[in-house]
Amino acid sequence: MTQITGQNFIGGQRSGAGSVHLQSLDATTGEALPYQFVQATDAEVNAAAMAASTAFTTFRRLPAARRAAFLDAIAEEIDALGDDFVATVCRETALPAGRIQGERGRTSGQMRLFANVLRRGDFYGARIDQALPDRQPLPRADLRQYRIGVGPVAVFGASNFPLAFSTAGGDTAAALAAGCPVVFKAHSGHMATAEWVAQAIVRAAERTEMPAGVFNMIFGAGVGATLVKHPAIQAVGFTGSLSGGRALCDMAAARPQPIPVFAEMSSINPVVLLPEALKQRGEQIAKELGGSVMLGAGQFCTSPGLVLGITSPAFSAWVESLGQFFSAQPAHTLLNAGGLKSYVKGLEHLASVKGIRHLAGSQQQGNQAHPQLFQADVSLLLEGAEVLQEEVFGPTTIVIEVADKAQLLQALHSLHGQLTATLISEPSDLQAFAEVVPVLEHKAGRLLINGYPTGVEVCDAMVHGGPYPATSDARGTSVGSLAIDRFLRPVCFQNYPDSLLPDALKNANPLGIQRLINGQPSCEAL
Repeated sequence: MTQITGQNFIGGQRSGAGSVHLQSLDATTGEALPYQFVQATDAEVNAAAMAASTAFTTFRRLPAARRAAFLDAIAEEIDALGDDFVATVCRETALPAGRIQGERGRTSGQMRLFANVLRRGDFYGARIDQALPDRQPLPRADLRQYRIGVGPVAVFGASNFPLAFSTAGGDTAAALAAGCPVVFKAHSGHMATAEWVAQAIVRAAERTEMPAGVFNMIFGAGVGATLVKHPAIQAVGFTGSLSGGRALCDMAAARPQPIPVFAEMSSINPVVLLPEALKQRGEQIAKELGGSVMLGAGQFCTSPGLVLGITSPAFSAWVESLGQFFSAQPAHTLLNAGGLKSYVKGLEHLASVKGIRHLAGSQQQGNQAHPQLFQADVSLLLEGAEVLQEEVFGPTTIVIEVADKAQLLQALHSLHGQLTATLISEPSDLQAFAEVVPVLEHKAGRLLINGYPTGVEVCDAMVHGGPYPATSDARGTSVGSLAIDRFLRPVCFQNYPDSLLPDALKNANPLGIQRLINGQPSCEAL
């Protein structure tokens, strides 16, 4: 059984120099679990960042196959975490064992995905423009480009995914794949979980002879700012609240050397119900959409928080069906007391706004979250009311009725950036409402038809990102193999002898990868 010491992970060693101790809590009862953790001191944060910086010199130059073996070893270690581990995560998060077992598989799967990316070699982005000495009026030098890791990356654990978006989550996997050592800031809601996984990563690093400091982890509520401001840190990965993400972005931009922050922050994930679909299967849609809102107690970043439909008898009947569904749902235990407090505050805000009325859900009481359904006047959205753009993290959603297609388009144009946007439709709807798709494409990172946004596949094509405030940089994704791009930068070699070029750019193409040579894709040697 893993021994939990509660100390920070720094440069392959454990360190607990601080005097502030943090208590792990049972998410359901609030009682103290038998785990305490030592908050990192400023000196320890500095030591962790410097350990990552030292490791970067060696780690970034390792062959991609070596880094792939490291990621595969992490996956094996995570898969080997057994029932004691699952029980610990369940107590810290109030999530069921089946959910944790599934998330464990997703976490190890992410590591294997990036191991495959490294073996494929396309992440190098290798481009070669050979010299043209006889070109007139000026010759062209030999130019060759590939991509390397940016440097040590600070990663912040998410509250709602204690494994897949946490210690060994997508940000950590992408950064390590890119050749960037990680300093991970453990989330206070599941510190024992983080320790189990960190030990698995360290075991994998030792098995595959990675440099000490390739992975570091620190505990503490107040250590994030110190970490982001540290000059050794070259990028940040974050999943959390809009206020937290913005604070990190502002800190990073104010540094003497600004660095990018890739923050996933806030999304209400609009769902558009089109008329023919409602006529044909309204009651089924109510159950499916309601189930999506309830999934994970509404604590998914892709939970449908806003539903739009056009005035009709079918829409009115659908709203009534959805209300009945919400009224029949039990209360949910959220991830932690802070999440419940934020949920209640969000509900109170909605209830206080003129033009928003409560449709369904029992009175909020006790230490559980009761599902709630609201309806808002479309005028609030058209007039830019921020309350409708703010994510309420829990089992709730808002319904808006629009007069016609023109008003629907106005409402969609009024939305901020989103992770997802969903159309529930029949083929005839898609023809009649074709103008909706370009609007949604401008607003969101992932567009769905006749599906629901909860549930994010880990694969090459996935985009889990979107325009602000869904993320701080819409050009990236935190899920899928494209996530590696956030932690890479291009380097160009001009007139370098073949012996000094990286393998990805050598004439013989020893890696056997596809390269862009004089504008044409090729796997051949030069």
